[in-house]
Amino acid sequence: MGFHLGTRSRERLDGVHTDLIIVFATAIQRTDIDFAVIEGLRTLERQKQLKASGASKTLKSRHLTGHAVDIAPYIGGEIRWDWPLYIQLAKPIKQAAKDCGITIEWGGDWKTFRDAPHWQLSWRGYPA
Repeated sequence: MGFHLGTRSRERLDGVHTDLIIVFATAIQRTDIDFAVIEGLRTLERQKQLKASGASKTLKSRHLTGHAVDIAPYIGGEIRWDWPLYIQLAKPIKQAAKDCGITIEWGGDWKTFRDAPHWQLSWRGYPA
């Protein structure tokens, strides 16, 4: 435990809502699995590419407004995509958000198009 956001992760948080940054800066200090921010604020062009490739289902992503980030477990110097690792990360991230009074949603909880790397500020608490 006691990881911190690396330089690249902090750079990828440029333009992301401060409350989301607070959640992940807090969560990474509490988890026993290191993680990296792989994407924060996105351009519409990038979102169109992701939708065309099937990696996203919408052009109204919260990434476009800085209300979402994608993270990935970082183990042994490499990004990992194993679902069980995301499930382990979800608990400390949700707890950090709760402790900070910030409402978030995890793509891994969605009923359709489950998206384990995706975290966003709630629509209700943070309308765009």
